[in-house]
Amino acid sequence: MFDVESIIRQNVLNLKPYSSARDEFKGEASVFLDANENSFGSPVPLPLGEGLGVGLNRYPDPLQKKLKEKISSIKGVPPQNIFLGNGSDEAIDVLFRIFCEPKVDHVIICPPTYGMYEVSANINDVEVRRINLLPSFELDVERILESFDKHSKLLFICSPNNPTANSFHADDVELLIQKFGGIVVIDEAYINYSRQKSAIRLLTEYENVVVLQTFSKAWGLAALRLGMAFAPQIIIDYMNKVKPPYNINQATQQLAIGALDNIDWVNQHIRETIAGRKKLEDALQQISLVQKIYSSDANFILVKVKEAQATYDYLVSLGIIVRDRSKVALCEGCLRITVGTESENRALLNALNKFQA
Repeated sequence: MFDVESIIRQNVLNLKPYSSARDEFKGEASVFLDANENSFGSPVPLPLGEGLGVGLNRYPDPLQKKLKEKISSIKGVPPQNIFLGNGSDEAIDVLFRIFCEPKVDHVIICPPTYGMYEVSANINDVEVRRINLLPSFELDVERILESFDKHSKLLFICSPNNPTANSFHADDVELLIQKFGGIVVIDEAYINYSRQKSAIRLLTEYENVVVLQTFSKAWGLAALRLGMAFAPQIIIDYMNKVKPPYNINQATQQLAIGALDNIDWVNQHIRETIAGRKKLEDALQQISLVQKIYSSDANFILVKVKEAQATYDYLVSLGIIVRDRSKVALCEGCLRITVGTESENRALLNALNKFQA
């Protein structure tokens, strides 16, 4: 059986976390004289505040219990297996601080992939080992298995992957979980657009899995910076031990609860995005400067074009912004294009048609 505590940094094992005022009592209260807040309120109204019993003048629930209960009812994951971060980036950083000894341990990433894994490694002074994807954009399982040792603490798998937009084979991912001696972090920022089942289902079988999801994509709440991590309770407990005491503000918690009450809106726009992705792919096929369209399981498309830099610059000159990924490993000559609204997609296609004329 995997022993999580055997790979946790000693200083984290010994850490006595900060105890906030709101950590030191249980239950409900009506008079709060414990945290040196402004008891007279705040100069701005509280969004979606009715029934939640907390104003902006009060510190937020440090463990976001009401929000986690709501997420639990939708995801089918117990609240004690949920961590909420200031974006998924905070969860990534917290995992580095729990598991990776600076200048000693290392992590494995599979380029091309999400850039914050490497940035967080650099911030935490942790070595990065890069095992590029295969030319088919699949995981190079054999090389990954050959590359890790006792100091390999985190393996990051982004599925669907950014920027390639494909989901990895579930059997490959599960094999790596079984064989890897550290924590396998599966980043599912785009899972709502995917045909693949979430790896959350693996949490009941394995102790070394962390699944990341976000409110920034399908939920349409990128400005809130709210990320989710799902993991065995022992990992969640250490993440809560290391995080700042009030990392998710009250307005964010309440707006997210409101969003979770409107899941039909979210599902409708997921369907519209997937339909729009197919229409955009079909239209891009008719443009001669487009050389290849890679299969997408996300809300964006990776497209290989002639003269990627010139195409990108031309679109920018028209106020149309895509992402130039042409300098990223295995993505030479590629632009990453988010699926927009029908009118945004039309504007993009009109511009590309004019550029090739």
